[in-house]
Amino acid sequence: MTERIVVDPITRIEGHLRIEAQMEGDRIGQAYSSGTMVRGIETILKGRDPRDAWAYAQRICGVCTLVHGIASVRAVEDALDYQIPKNAELIRNLMIGAQYIHDHVMHFYHLHALDWVDVVSALNADPKATSELAQSLSGWPKSSPGYFADVKKKLKDFVEAGQLGIFAKAYWGHSAYRLPAEANLMATAHYLEALTWQRDVARLHTIFGGKNPHPNFLVGGAASPIDLNSDSAINARKLSQVKDIIDKMRSFVDQVYLPDTLAVASFYKDWFTRGEGLGNFLCYGDLPDTSMRDPESYFFPSGVILNRDINTVHEIDLHDQEQIREFVAHSWYDYDAGKESGLHPYDGETNLNYTGPKPPYRHLDVEQSYSWLKAPRWRDKAMEVGPLARVLLLYAKGHEPTRELATFALQKLGAPLEAMFSTLGRTAARTLETKLLADQMQGWYDDLIANIKAGDTRTFNETLWEPSTWPDKCQGAGFMEAPRGALGHWVVIEDGRIANYQAIVPSTWNAGPRDATGQAGAYEAALQDNHQMADPKQPLEILRTIHSFDPCIACAVHLADEEGEEMVRVQISGGG
Repeated sequence: MTERIVVDPITRIEGHLRIEAQMEGDRIGQAYSSGTMVRGIETILKGRDPRDAWAYAQRICGVCTLVHGIASVRAVEDALDYQIPKNAELIRNLMIGAQYIHDHVMHFYHLHALDWVDVVSALNADPKATSELAQSLSGWPKSSPGYFADVKKKLKDFVEAGQLGIFAKAYWGHSAYRLPAEANLMATAHYLEALTWQRDVARLHTIFGGKNPHPNFLVGGAASPIDLNSDSAINARKLSQVKDIIDKMRSFVDQVYLPDTLAVASFYKDWFTRGEGLGNFLCYGDLPDTSMRDPESYFFPSGVILNRDINTVHEIDLHDQEQIREFVAHSWYDYDAGKESGLHPYDGETNLNYTGPKPPYRHLDVEQSYSWLKAPRWRDKAMEVGPLARVLLLYAKGHEPTRELATFALQKLGAPLEAMFSTLGRTAARTLETKLLADQMQGWYDDLIANIKAGDTRTFNETLWEPSTWPDKCQGAGFMEAPRGALGHWVVIEDGRIANYQAIVPSTWNAGPRDATGQAGAYEAALQDNHQMADPKQPLEILRTIHSFDPCIACAVHLADEEGEEMVRVQISGGG
């Protein structure tokens, strides 16, 4: 009789995700990923003014607080053949870059680090030895013995009061934790520092977009006029604040995030050999030097890598109905043409049909439908999207800073390039691209300042703003590389209104279920790749690999029971 591990919900993510792992001895044989909540934005958008779509679509998620707004305005601009000013493109790049850096740092410390860092073990650390460790890694100023002694006391007070708070309900003491106590204390201190840091860096979005989360956007450009003599527009004072924020970002990434990643990874090198799964990687491309119409100018190149072959990059076309299709054979949706069909997003349907068991239930019926996520495919192949895909594409395209940084990190860890194809490689890739983007932010800022000094302050293109100038029917694809991966919005406009709207988000690519041919999604395939469980009742290994993708199932709150208590269930059961 085999065991099935059920983790529902996966915590430290956005949205509701259930993982079931069928065990073969002490290893995962088959894994199943189930999104257990519905996203209905596509239905809500039908019949609306496409210029307003971004304000609704952006509410798909509040973690990647701007990405759906960007993809949405780009979809409408693509449909209307609408070019935007250079300054608007630079402002969007700065906002997207800030989102990446903020999101990746938050993910590492507050969502993923606790899979590797045993916070309670930090109580055994020597503050003086912790200081020596921290100072050996970087010149970060907060590294004195007294500073770490204060952090240790704060943590000790939490534990003795029985109020671990943000550190509660983890698998402290698990045999899979390997960091020495001093490394745990250092990482815990940086966890707390990152809470304050993120509050400051989020201000960049408020400067250019008026607020955070969900800053303002505009079809045709940026919603922030530039006038150096105005208190309400982007002026010299606000531009100086942007520069300060960029400097603060780079300092924390260079002196804390990057050294911490390398230090933690050095104790878990076996995780460079598990958790890849598919070996297929997809990137839409993003962050143009000139415009979205010039893919050659993208900082993140577009393309597809198949079977780990980084010497061959396949081109991708979001409009090609043979390339991108979504399948629902194992999803709680129906298509008019049948559940075996695959639809391009221009023809996409959102016909909900829940056929699963009534919660609470023991197991998913994985032979039938078992997820609210669809199964996207590129040329009928399952793909992984996200930081690892982007870094591999940069490396494959010969981007020299990426190659230098990857070589530095791998040599420091004594790992080959193939180590990137793994759970820990995915985590390392996120750190590497954060460093690359933090450096790139300065260049976009300098270009924006140069344009302003040259007298170019345009941030909006008034052309085509009125629907009377639009074609009777048009369609467009808006895309970007969100922190979690390739994000696409597809819109069909008829008589000035939205006739159809579909979004394929990164976690749909990664977390989707099997398709009609039985191909596993990226989460499922990764869990089926060399996962031995030290203690099935405490499935830390499952969390490590799932969190390495930084799941964002949709905008939602944690599950709570009628008394308001958080519901976290780990179930081990016999049978098939």
